[in-house]
Amino acid sequence: MASFNRRDFLLHALAAGTVAPAIFSSTSVFAQSAGTGTLRVPTAREANDLNPWKYSGLWVVSSLIYDPLVSYGPGGKIVPALAESWTVSDDGLDYVFNLRKGVVFSDGAPFDADAALWNLKHWIGQSDHSWLSVSANFEAMRKIDDTTIGIKLKAAAPPALIELTTINPMRFLSPASADAAGNYVKPVGTGRWVVVNSNANGSELVRNDKYWGDKPDHDRLSIPVIPEGRSRVAAMRAGELDMMGGSFAAKISPQEAETLKAAPGITVVTDMGTDTIVLGFNPTREILKDPAVREAAGLCLDRAAIAKVVMAGYADPTVNLFPPSVPYAGRREPVPGRNVEAAKQALEAAGWTGDGTRQKNGVPLALELVISEDAVPGSRALSEVIQSQLNEAGFQVSIRQVDHVTRHDDIPNMKYDMSLFITNGAPYDPHGSITIFFLSTFTSGTDGKMFVDAKNLDPLILKALAADEADRAAAYQAVLDWLRDNHAICPIYHAKRIWAHTERVATFVFPTTEYEMPDKGIVLA
Repeated sequence: MASFNRRDFLLHALAAGTVAPAIFSSTSVFAQSAGTGTLRVPTAREANDLNPWKYSGLWVVSSLIYDPLVSYGPGGKIVPALAESWTVSDDGLDYVFNLRKGVVFSDGAPFDADAALWNLKHWIGQSDHSWLSVSANFEAMRKIDDTTIGIKLKAAAPPALIELTTINPMRFLSPASADAAGNYVKPVGTGRWVVVNSNANGSELVRNDKYWGDKPDHDRLSIPVIPEGRSRVAAMRAGELDMMGGSFAAKISPQEAETLKAAPGITVVTDMGTDTIVLGFNPTREILKDPAVREAAGLCLDRAAIAKVVMAGYADPTVNLFPPSVPYAGRREPVPGRNVEAAKQALEAAGWTGDGTRQKNGVPLALELVISEDAVPGSRALSEVIQSQLNEAGFQVSIRQVDHVTRHDDIPNMKYDMSLFITNGAPYDPHGSITIFFLSTFTSGTDGKMFVDAKNLDPLILKALAADEADRAAAYQAVLDWLRDNHAICPIYHAKRIWAHTERVATFVFPTTEYEMPDKGIVLA
C-alpha cells in the first residue's frame, strides 16, 4: 500500500517545519537596495533538503532548480520540457522520450540519456514511490541513443505523463553533483536558477546562464524564511519583499489579503483555484450510513455565505468535487441555496424526529466534527459556521480541534464522524484525490477517506483510472455522479489562489500549480 500524500506532507511541513525568525538586518544576505535586479519572495519555512529524490525539501524552491521531462500546462495540457517530444504505444505500456539536445546542468555536465536514466534509477520502481502509478507499474527502462530513452510498464498507467510533470522525485540532478556512490551532495539541476546558499534563514539563488530556455528577467532571487503571516504582511508593507503568496510558499489568508489590498503600492491578484474544501463523512458510523443524514447536512450549508463571509469573497461556492481548472472535473452543478426546511423533511422521512436534537430509535443525531488548523487553515471559523447551520435542523454537532499529528492518527483510523478535507489540486487531480479519498483498497497512511463503498464505488473508480483518453471524461463523470446521487460528500468551496506584489513587479504570472514558485513571466520594473 502507498503511504504518501503530497498536499498533506507540504501543509505539515509549513506548519511544523523548523523555521527561523524573519531577518532583515543590515547584515542579512537578503537585505537589498532597490533596482538591484533581485526579486525577494518569502516562504513560511526553510527549503531544507533539496535532494530531488526525497520529499523533505520545499517543492516551490526545488521547482526553480530542477526541470521535469514534461511540464503541466494550463488546463492540464502536457507540454515539452527536458523531453521535446514523446510517444506512447497503443497499449499504454511503452513510453519513448526524445530529449532536448544541447541541455547542460548548471555545473556544465550534459543532460543526456545516461543522466536521465541515472536519475530515474534512484526512484522509479521502488516501493517508497509506489504512490505514483508510473513507479508502481514500472518494468524496465532503456537507452535508445544519446538523446532518447524508453520506459516500459507492466500495466497501463494513464496518469503517468501527468505524474512526470510533478516535482519530487521526478526532477533531474546533475550526476557530477553526487558522491562516488551516486548519492546526492548538492542541488544542481538544469533549471532557471542556481543555489548560492540555503539554510534556516532562507535561500539565495542566481540566474542560470546555461539555462536552455528563456532566462529570468532578473539575475538574483532571495527567499527569506518568515514563518508568521503577520510578519510577512508587515514586510510587504515596509517594502522589504516584492511578492508573496501561494499555498505552499507563504499562504495569504483572506483577511491578510484585505489588509494588503488597502496598503499603497501593493496589488493583490487572484486566480481560480485547483482544489476544494469538502465536508467528509466517516462511512463506518451507523448514523452516517443513512444517506438522509448526509443529504440533510448538505442542505443545511449556506455555501454562498461561507464563501462571502468566512473566505471574504476569496472562494467560489460549489457542490462539485473539482473546480473547472482541473481536467475531467465533470459537469458543473448549480449551487443550491440553503434549505433548512428541506433538511428537516429529509430527516423526518428517515425517522429522525423530535424537538432540539433529533433522535431515531433512541439514538441522538449527535456528530463530532474533527478539525485541524494545520491541515486545513481557517477550519476553526468554518467549523463553527457548519456547527451552527447543522444544529438548526436538529443535529447536535460538537467540534474537536486537534494538531496535525493527531489528525493523521484519528482520520485514517476512523476516529471521527465528520472532518474537513482539501483535494490535492493540480497536477494531482482528478486521479489523485479520487484514489486517496475514495478507493477502499488504497491507503495513503495520512489523510484517511472522505467516503468509501467497495461494492458500488470502487468499480467506477478503477474504470476511470484505467480509461483511455476517449472514455476518460465519461468515466470520471460516472464517479462524480455516484458521489452526488448518494450524498456521499459535501463540497463547500473552491478557494482562490492569492498572491500579492509591489510596484517593483511590473508583470506577474501565476504558475500553473500551487506547488511551484511564480517564476516564468515575472518582470521587474
